[in-house]
Amino acid sequence: MKKEKLYNILMSDDVVNSINNNLDFILNLIPEIKDTIGFEHKHSYHHLDVWNHTLLALSFSPKNFEIRLVLLLHDIGKPHSYQDKEVRHFKGHPEVSSKMAFNILQRLNFNDEEIFKLCYLIEQHDTPIIDEEIYADRNLAMTKFKIQHCDALAHNPLKLEKRINYLLNINKKLNNKAEQDKYIKLISKYIK
Repeated sequence: MKKEKLYNILMSDDVVNSINNNLDFILNLIPEIKDTIGFEHKHSYHHLDVWNHTLLALSFSPKNFEIRLVLLLHDIGKPHSYQDKEVRHFKGHPEVSSKMAFNILQRLNFNDEEIFKLCYLIEQHDTPIIDEEIYADRNLAMTKFKIQHCDALAHNPLKLEKRINYLLNINKKLNNKAEQDKYIKLISKYIK
């Protein structure tokens, strides 16, 4: 029942509004999210706290439960894996987020195959996609690309150039010319 309600919330046409309207339910279901609310990045590549970055990433997502669930959990480990220097860093946060997600997904009664794939995508959300991944499993590489696309666009708009160039390059490897042209048109508003 709880898993079904989470599915309905994440599959809403307006996912951010749906999450905000059901935040008490989500925080009861996944209390680990509370630590991300108001937790500042303190880094120039981010202009929002961890929770609002997550919501912004979700706002860019396609209507796909797997992608939206990964985005909901992708930075859940940041409050537990940061290093404060002159600038705050989050080395190892994908692994911490993946381990936390493993426990969350088990608690929510996802099956082992689903947990493995979702945790893999969370752990890989910051890892560049290499050609071998595309050749081995194009669909998985495409899912990873879509997650990285949403995550990248939720970063500080003034610091997106490197990420946009990376996304354009990966899109070129994943898609034919017509799809590349559509993607360039979609993302062109973020290119300076």
